[in-house]
Parts: sequence; structure tokens; C-alpha cells
Amino acid sequence: MKKIILCLVASTLLFSCQNDQNESADLETSAITRRGCASQEVLEANMKADPTLAIRMNEIENFTKNRMLTGKLVNGKVQIPVIVNVLYKTAAQNISDAQIQSQIDVLNKDFNAANSDFNKVPALFSGVKANVEISFVLEKINRKSTTKTSWGTQDAMKKTSTGGLAPTSPTTKLNLWSCKIGGGILGYAQFPGGPSSTDGVVIDSQYFGLSGSANAPFNLGRTGTHEVGHWMNLRHIWGDANCGSDSVADTPTHNEENYGVPAYPHYSTCSGKPVEMTMNYMDYTDDNAMYMFTLGQKSRMAAIFTSGGPRAAFGI
Repeated sequence: MKKIILCLVASTLLFSCQNDQNESADLETSAITRRGCASQEVLEANMKADPTLAIRMNEIENFTKNRMLTGKLVNGKVQIPVIVNVLYKTAAQNISDAQIQSQIDVLNKDFNAANSDFNKVPALFSGVKANVEISFVLEKINRKSTTKTSWGTQDAMKKTSTGGLAPTSPTTKLNLWSCKIGGGILGYAQFPGGPSSTDGVVIDSQYFGLSGSANAPFNLGRTGTHEVGHWMNLRHIWGDANCGSDSVADTPTHNEENYGVPAYPHYSTCSGKPVEMTMNYMDYTDDNAMYMFTLGQKSRMAAIFTSGGPRAAFGI
């Protein structure tokens, strides 16, 4: 188990699940079969646009590290109202209300240890598996027809000036965008500390929820779970570096990301050769291979909702 350490800000601002980045591509093709990340490219653009962002991220990291030791959810529970913004060019991209609700249902199950595969957590990790105790309520669905083939990762879908839908009350509501992102990207999230005008999570319509246009192996809504984890300040379990740190004490040190459905036990070659927690939502495995958060991750998420935290306005 690794020590809680301060993450390098340069590797932790914004997350994009993708195979490669090609925002101009018209990806109405076959389903993606492997997760990937281009967070560094997105990070560089955001840092260039806002040089103060690194300072804010560092302050949040220090706050989180201190609150993880004693912090807990406000009044024991956080309930998050959700706004879903649907941008569509095709009928398939105009996902149904039922598909949207299925994503909310997945979030509620995954963040409350009510997912049917929670009992698959190996005995080795049974002592740290967590019920995060955060719930989600669908408040409103906004829809907008567009002529855009793909939206990319520059937050165009979040701005009316570029044909998108601006977030609704982002300091007190979680905004989700469903659209064709392009470039093989499944989704991306903004960490705490970014501007409220772009705060929220973007999920490609093909991987939003359980039904309709959702495609295997990412058809169980876990892209949403993973991205909301980032929105709540969780890092990738391998720390975006070989044998890196996610600043959580009870997650094993991973060599790097894992893909597909790894056989258990999967050993790391990092110090101590720990068994990797490939079933953690913050790895890159297929939807049916990820099904747990840890107590340490729960504490990290809880910290941002406490008084003085970057998402304290969501606390009840």
C-alpha cells in the first residue's frame, strides 16, 4: 500500500477516456474496445489558458490530504441533483429518457455498493471495499439538435457560443453532457478547481447508461462512474505514472493502467509486488470488470464536500 502523497498537478487536472485524439474525425463507426487517456494534451491547453489553475489545484490537494484523515460526508450523506444536457445530430445520439435514467441508476448503485457485482470483490480487498454513500437525483434533461459531427475535448459542448448547452447552476448541480465527442473518446471530466462555466462530466452518447446506443464492452454505465469519480477528485489508480500514486493509502501500487478483463490475481512488479486492484472503478478495465471503490477513495471524495471544500455547496 502506498503513502498518501501530493500528486503532481501537471498530471491531474482533466481526464479524457480515448484511444487517440482526432477531434475532426466522424466516428460513427464500430465500438471502442479499449480505454485510453489524453489528459496531458487537455491539461496543457487549460494551463495555458489559466495560469492560476495550478495554484488552485495545489490548494485543493492540500485541503483534501488534511481532510481525508478526519473528514466525512456532510450530515453523513450527500445527494447530488443532476442536469443532463443532450446534444444530438442523429436519432441515436438523441438518447432516450430511459437511457439517461439508467445512467443515474448506475451511479446510485455504484456509489452505494448496491451494484450486483459488488460481491465479486476478492477477499484480499474485502476489508477496504466501500459504500461511498453519495446519491444522485435526475432533476432535468435539456436537449438541443446540432449539425456538429463531433465536439472534441475543448468544452465546446458546454458553451452556447459554440453551439452547445451551458451548465445549469454548476456550483450546486452536477451537469452531464451526452454528445458525440469524436476521436475515439469515451468521456472526460473536470476536476474540482476548474471554472464553474465548464464544470461537469462529458460522456459520449454511445457509452451513456445501459440501453439504446450503449455499446459493449462499455455498456454498463461505468464510463459515467469513472468520470464522476474524477469530478469528485479521484485520480487514476496507477497515478498516471509507472508505479505512481493516486494519493489514496488503501489502493495497491499499479505498474500502469489495465485493460479488458484481467485474470485475478494480477501482480504488480512495483515495490512489494502487490496484487493490483484491477476491479477498481478508477482503472481502465472493461465495464464488467470494474465494481468497487475503497474506503480511502471514499474519504478523498468526502473531503471535497466538507466545509471549505471545493464542492461544499453540494453538502446537505
